[in-house]
Amino acid sequence: MYMEGKALQYCVVDAFTDKPFGGNPAGVVPLESDTFPPEELMLQIAAELRYSETAFIRRHSAQEFTIRFFTPKAEVALCGHATIAAFSLLHQRELASGRLICHTLAGDLTVEVGHRVMMQMAKPRIVKTIADTAALYQALGINDPHPTMPVQVVYAGLSDVMIPLSDVTKLNRLAPDMESIAALTKRHEAVSFHVFAFGNDGYTAHVRDFAPLYDIPEESATGTANASLTYYLQQCGYLGTQTECAFIQGEAMGRPSVIDTRIDSDGTLYIGGSATIVAEGRLYISPSDHRSLLP
Repeated sequence: MYMEGKALQYCVVDAFTDKPFGGNPAGVVPLESDTFPPEELMLQIAAELRYSETAFIRRHSAQEFTIRFFTPKAEVALCGHATIAAFSLLHQRELASGRLICHTLAGDLTVEVGHRVMMQMAKPRIVKTIADTAALYQALGINDPHPTMPVQVVYAGLSDVMIPLSDVTKLNRLAPDMESIAALTKRHEAVSFHVFAFGNDGYTAHVRDFAPLYDIPEESATGTANASLTYYLQQCGYLGTQTECAFIQGEAMGRPSVIDTRIDSDGTLYIGGSATIVAEGRLYISPSDHRSLLP
């Protein structure tokens, strides 16, 4: 049974937007204890909150934090939008500001926290180029793709498949076969299909992201995948050595999101944006079952 005063706080934060009910929602659980809850419990909480990712964040000091990320099915090494959500929450509560260190399963990252949150990504790389692309496009409902750029698996903390389309109209009219996409992402050891097209409208590109292998049919804002896209575009000669980008995502879901990215002159890659708190509450956990969890 729940004992009075023994509960976990949680918040729902919309990342990559400055308006409620836009962007990409994430669960955020700020921890007061010195240890993380048992993994099984964090997975149960993520499944209960039902967002694509829930971030559990510990504050070691004013400049040092650790975050772990859980989907409703599994722990993942890194999640861009949940990181933006978590540090935006802490900043609004005056618990985080400036240039910080964040420990993740993908490595130690620098996070710049202010009016927006910008997080350093893992060192990006091209994992492989996919020569036979017919099955990938067919899984999206496209039989005549005519790509002018390569289809590649790119890593920036997670691996995603970069899939170019010729125009935004095709992007908006996709008919994705989630079962096929899940099988293909598994075959290519990637998290998602990250599909993009240029719109010539002030945004670097319009994007859609499908990750059914991780129980995320479509995501309205994807930090790590857009970091990979930034590196991919640079390697394809589309961007300079030092640049800033703005990707728009989530339009097809009615949750438009703007993901900012930056590549510094030394090649360091950042993604970020703003976030809005839309709800908060308390999780009542039995202390007899999970004593190490409770503050």
